[in-house]
Amino acid sequence: MTVRILPLPETAPPVPDHGLGALSTDRGNLPLDSVDVHASLTGLAARIEIVQGFRNPFDVPLEATYIFPLPDRAAVTALRMEAADRVIEGRLKERGQARQDYDTAIAAGQRATIAEEDRPDVFTMRVGNILPGERVTIRLSLDQPLPHESASSATFRFPLVVAPRYIPGAPLDGERAGPGVADDTGAVPDASRISPPVLLPGFPNPVRLALRVDIDPAGLPLTQIRSALHVVAEEGDGERTTVRLQPGERLDRDFVLRLDFAPRESAALSLIPDESGEEGTFSLTVLPSGKARPRPRDVVLVLDRSGSMHGWKMVAARRAAARIVDTFRAEDRFAVLSFDTVIERPRDLGSGLVDGTDRNRFRAVEHLAALGARGGTEMLTPLDEGCRLLADPNRDRVLVLITDGQVGNEDQLLAHLEPRLNGVRVHTVGIDQAVNAGFLNRLAAIGRGRCELVESEDRLDEAMEHIHHRIAAPLATGLDLHADGLEIVPGTVAPARLGALFPGVPLQIAGRFRGAPSGTLSVRGTASDGTAWAQQATGVVAENPAARSIWARAHLRDLEDQYTVGGPDDLEQRIISASLRFGVLCRFTAFVAVDSRVATEGEAPHQVVQPVEMPRGWAEAAPMAAPRMAPAAFAADMEAAAPPAGAAPMAPMSPAPMPAAPSGPPPMPQGAPPGYGAPPPVSGRPAGRARRAAGPAPSPLTRFQQELANVLGRLRQVPDTREERVQHLLSELLPILESIVQRMQTLSLDTKPLAELRDDLHRLRPTADQPTVNDQWTRTLQVLADFTGESPPRRPFWKRPS
Repeated sequence: MTVRILPLPETAPPVPDHGLGALSTDRGNLPLDSVDVHASLTGLAARIEIVQGFRNPFDVPLEATYIFPLPDRAAVTALRMEAADRVIEGRLKERGQARQDYDTAIAAGQRATIAEEDRPDVFTMRVGNILPGERVTIRLSLDQPLPHESASSATFRFPLVVAPRYIPGAPLDGERAGPGVADDTGAVPDASRISPPVLLPGFPNPVRLALRVDIDPAGLPLTQIRSALHVVAEEGDGERTTVRLQPGERLDRDFVLRLDFAPRESAALSLIPDESGEEGTFSLTVLPSGKARPRPRDVVLVLDRSGSMHGWKMVAARRAAARIVDTFRAEDRFAVLSFDTVIERPRDLGSGLVDGTDRNRFRAVEHLAALGARGGTEMLTPLDEGCRLLADPNRDRVLVLITDGQVGNEDQLLAHLEPRLNGVRVHTVGIDQAVNAGFLNRLAAIGRGRCELVESEDRLDEAMEHIHHRIAAPLATGLDLHADGLEIVPGTVAPARLGALFPGVPLQIAGRFRGAPSGTLSVRGTASDGTAWAQQATGVVAENPAARSIWARAHLRDLEDQYTVGGPDDLEQRIISASLRFGVLCRFTAFVAVDSRVATEGEAPHQVVQPVEMPRGWAEAAPMAAPRMAPAAFAADMEAAAPPAGAAPMAPMSPAPMPAAPSGPPPMPQGAPPGYGAPPPVSGRPAGRARRAAGPAPSPLTRFQQELANVLGRLRQVPDTREERVQHLLSELLPILESIVQRMQTLSLDTKPLAELRDDLHRLRPTADQPTVNDQWTRTLQVLADFTGESPPRRPFWKRPS
C-alpha cells in the first residue's frame, strides 16, 4: 500500500512539550478552559457542583457550544451564570420556550446560556455573547444515587468525555439539529447534537480539570475506597474522607470511585417528608440473600466486535464471554452471536440454540478466541435475532449484550426491542473507559435485568462474579410492591419495572407518598421453587435532601423510555409537568439564564464548538492521518476487508448503512482554529457522510435497503397534504419500487411485501380522497420501515413544533 503524506499547514514556531498536531494560532486557545467538579457523598447519595469556565480569546463576541457528559442517573437541579460581576440564576422551562428565550436574548445582545439534555448522559451547553477577553462561569447542581454493585459495594462514576458513536441510517435533508460533525439520519435524527469534534492526538491539554470528592459514610460501615482509573490523593479524620484528583489529568475517561462496605443483609425503608408535610419521598433498599433453584436456561450471548472495541476492550470482552459460556450446563441451551456489520456464529453450531455440552462450549470458546475488532456497530439485527431465538416460555430466557455501547440510535433500538422482550431478561456488560452507561442501563431496565460496567481488565474478574450471579436463576420473579399504613401516590414508583431479584444484588425502589411518614412496604414475588416470596421493611423518617430529585430523575427516565417505545398522547405533557414541578432537567425541558443587561450591539456572535478529547485507549483503534485530513483508513477496519467464510449477512431489518464520506478535509466547526479539532476518527463509526476506505462490501439486499432508506427519509419530510402525498407515492416511490422488485427477483430474493406495496400503489388513483391517501401513506411508511429496519420514530425529544 502507498500512502501519500500531505505537508502540515503552516504553524507558529513549535512550543516546548507540545505534541505532534499541536498548533498555535493568533486567536489563542479554545473557549472552555476549566472544569471543576466537587461531589459530596453522604451515605448512598451524592450532591455535585460542576463549574465550567469559558473565556473568549477572540476579538469579537463569542458563542461557545460544549457537548459534554453527566452521570446518566443524575438529576440536574440548578444552573447559574456568572459574568462581569453579575450572577444570573437559570430557570427551568419547556425546551422550546427555553430555546426561544435564549435565541431572543442573543439577538438582542444579552449574555445568555442554555443547558439541554440530548441523552440521559449527553448534554449541550451554549453560552452566548461572551465579550472579547471576558470570562463566564457556569455552575450546574446535580443530585445522584450511588448504584449498588453488590450488597457490600457502591460506585461513584463521573463521566468526563462524550465518546464518538456509530451513527446508522440514511442522512436527512434539511436543517441539522445541532453543530456536531455527524449528519442527522433517519435512525439518529439528532446525531449532530451528540457528535462533538475531537482534538487531534498530541494536542496540549486545553482544559484544567479539578475534581474533589468528600465522603461521609453516614453510619454505613465503610471499609475501603478504590479509584479505578485515576491517581488520587486521600485525606481524612476517620469519619470523613476527601479524595482529590492529581493535577494535570485530561478529560479523556470516566472517574470511577468504588466504596466497599461490610456485608449487610436486610431491607431498609427511608421516608423523607417534603417541607409542606403533605407529601414525601420514600426510598426502599432490599438486600436479598439465599440461593435460587436453577432451572434449564436459554441464553443468547451477543458480543460487539466493532472497530471501537480494539485493544484491551476486545480482550476483556472475549474473556467475559468465555467465562459466561463456561457456566453453561448440559441442560442449558445457548447461542453466541458476534457482530460488527455482519453476524457470525461458532462453526458447526448452526443458526439456533444448542445444548451446553462440552463439545459445544469448546466450539463457542474457540470462536471467541479468534475474534478481533473491526467494522461498524450494527446492533439492531443481532439483538433482534437474539430475541427471536429466545422463544420458549417454559425456560429461563436470558440475553447478554457485551459492548462499549457507543451507538447513537439508542431510541430506535429500545423502541424496536421493547415489544420483543416479553419474558426475556436482558443483562448488559459495558466495557470502556468512557462507556455509554445511559444506553446500557436503559436497555437492562426495559429487559428487567442488570447492567455491569467494566473499565479495565483488572476490574473484569470482580465484575464477572457479579455477572455470574445475574445470569443465574433469580431468587424471585414477578415482583410487586405492597404498602401497609403508607399511601403511595399512584404512578410514581421507580423503576416502573421491578424485574427479578438476584442473589447478592440489591434492589432499590423509590416513589412518592401522601400523608403521615409511617407504615411498611413489602416486596412480594414468586421464588425459584414456585413458592411465595416476600421481604418487608418498616419506614424510618430520615433527612435526605437529594432523595426527592433523585426519585424525580428516575421517574422521568421511566416516562421518557415509555415515550420512546410508545405511550398515551398526553405523555409528553406529563413529562414536562413532572420536570417543572420537581425542578429536574429532562429531554423536554431546558435550563436557561438570560442577563438583563445588554452586552453587545446585537451582531451575530462568532460561533465555536468545543472539541473534546479522544477517549483514552481509542487512539490505537483509529490512528490519525495528517492534521485536518479525513481519517482515510483505520487499522481496525483493515483487519478484515471482507467478511470471513461463514459470516452471515444482516437480516432485512438491519438499518441501512451510513453513506460514506468525501476523501478531502473534514468540515470544521464554525469558528474553530485550524488544527484544533477533527471528526471522531473511530473505526466502524462513520459520522455523517464519512466513508471507511476499507471494509466488507455491502450485500445486494443491503444496497436495496439503502436505496429505500433514502426514499423513506425523503417521504417523512413530505408536507401533510393529499396532493403532496399522492405525487410522491406515484411519481417518486412507485418507479423505484418497480426497479427494486425486478432486480430482487433476478437474485431470487423475497419480494412479497414490496411487490404487494407496488401493486397497491398501482391501484391508487390520483383523485383518491384524503382518508384513502392517508391509509396508503401510513401503510407505505410501515412497509418501508420494516424492510429497512428503521422503526417509524415518534417525534424526537429535541424537535419542537413551530
